[in-house]
Amino acid sequence: MIKYKPKKHEALLWSIALPGFGQILNGQFLKGIVFIFLEFLVNVQSNFNLAIVYSFTGEIIKAIEVTDYQWLMFYPCLYMFAMWDAYRDAEGEMNSLSYLPFVFGAYFLTVGLIFSAKIKIFDHLIGPVFLPMLFLVLGLCIGLLIKLLVAKVQVKDG
Repeated sequence: MIKYKPKKHEALLWSIALPGFGQILNGQFLKGIVFIFLEFLVNVQSNFNLAIVYSFTGEIIKAIEVTDYQWLMFYPCLYMFAMWDAYRDAEGEMNSLSYLPFVFGAYFLTVGLIFSAKIKIFDHLIGPVFLPMLFLVLGLCIGLLIKLLVAKVQVKDG
């Protein structure tokens, strides 16, 4: 029997859906279950699903009030690491700098979360769901840019 190994984009997308799914898809069941457990623990303790519901219904103040930031601060690194881990172990070519967008995404998600109750865009609070998402895009772009610059320098030197 041939063991199926998912492509990188497939493992990444399942890991975005729920941290741990990419690991299970890659055949790493214990690691996947640990990530799923940690995701549920942080999600429940931080009231993140309730913050998501309030955010999507436009009740940003309620989203901020229900969020337990002490717990939610664990989420960005857990989420981005689970995605990177699933991506790394899936089938396909792996660049030694592939971790950079994930790392910078985690950093910027965390910063976005820290300031999510304070920063206003066009005089509107964005809150603990949408502001970190905006910061994530910035972090991914910076990580990709650094990855490209470092790769260019390595090619030039190598």
